[in-house]
Amino acid sequence: MAAWPWWLRVSLVFVAARLVSAAIFMAAAIHQGTNPWFPPAPDYWNFITIWDGRWYQRAAEDGYPATLPVDQNGVVKENAWAFYALFPFLGRGLSAITGLGTLQSLTAIAMVAGLGAALVIFKLFREVTGRRTAMWGVVFVSTFPVSPILQVPYAESLNLLLLASSLLLVVRRHYLAAVPVVLLMCFSRPTGVPFAAMVGLLLVWHLWRRFGPAREVGGAVATPKLLSLAALVVTTGTGALAWPIIAWAVTGDPTAYTRTETAWRGDDLVPFKPWFDAGRMLFGPVLGVLAPFVFAGLFVLVMISKPVRALGTELRLWCAAYMGYLLVFLHPQTSTFRMLLPLFPLALGAALLSRSKAYRGTVVLMFLLLQIVWVVWLWAWAQLPGGGDYPP
Repeated sequence: MAAWPWWLRVSLVFVAARLVSAAIFMAAAIHQGTNPWFPPAPDYWNFITIWDGRWYQRAAEDGYPATLPVDQNGVVKENAWAFYALFPFLGRGLSAITGLGTLQSLTAIAMVAGLGAALVIFKLFREVTGRRTAMWGVVFVSTFPVSPILQVPYAESLNLLLLASSLLLVVRRHYLAAVPVVLLMCFSRPTGVPFAAMVGLLLVWHLWRRFGPAREVGGAVATPKLLSLAALVVTTGTGALAWPIIAWAVTGDPTAYTRTETAWRGDDLVPFKPWFDAGRMLFGPVLGVLAPFVFAGLFVLVMISKPVRALGTELRLWCAAYMGYLLVFLHPQTSTFRMLLPLFPLALGAALLSRSKAYRGTVVLMFLLLQIVWVVWLWAWAQLPGGGDYPP
């Protein structure tokens, strides 16, 4: 295969990974019992369209509510404003053009976008390392425990494609070319805020190298590039705020988006607090308070490790900014595993850790086994004894 074109090898890796995930989905579907969507033991295509896929279908077919739905206490209920518009908009367009159903169109877009993301990720990894290690990085991303999400009607694959494309353009310092891609990314999933933080920190870093006390004359970024990067910072910040502003304009409620997002967690948005709540729930009143600090400390150790330092400034800044965003705003629960997917550059760090085929093969095997755990535990629906469920 070494003599084959790179795009063919990447495509085969991604398709093979998705076939394995499809087999896991089908095996789990056989054991799916009574659920809110369809009769027990559904077929593969029905089984992969549950959970948020139905919300994207609703957004595509019915649009977004002009008035926020509330319960008898005035608390906002779950609604479509939590789901960004680009993915359902594309699904609605493909459905109108081809005559396919909305869910089928969304599934097709997700799978094609996932393949596109794998191709772009390989080119991004090649900016950092050689061809073989970059390919192993793609293998790790394609088999990651939550990678089955790349073939279901969720916006993750589309967001991954746009995020990887944005990072590739930033790494190559094509800042103005990144502007339209980043704007599209801001309407796919809520990754605009951490991306704005990343490019903002990148601008500060380049300014320090250019004008700081220990300025680098030869390696510093030229002024036109700095201006282009500043334009990208402003554009990304604007794009990150666009969806909440649109929700405000349509509903008349300035907190429409945040109230909708918190409808799933049942509490108001308080930065950092959910991590301490989850820590106390899992580890008790004392260790639970320390748990978020331990977690953050471990992540810092990962970021300063030799394999991750080899990723370069831009990719490391992105991982740090995204994890910081999760620590500030995320309510940690079972969906957290899926939300770690944008940290995909760390897959290359894992590939750089060792060139041993035994190590790399073991990582892939463990990822595939953990896919089974993720699909059976979280994707397959099972009501909890006290009501509710564990969402994927």
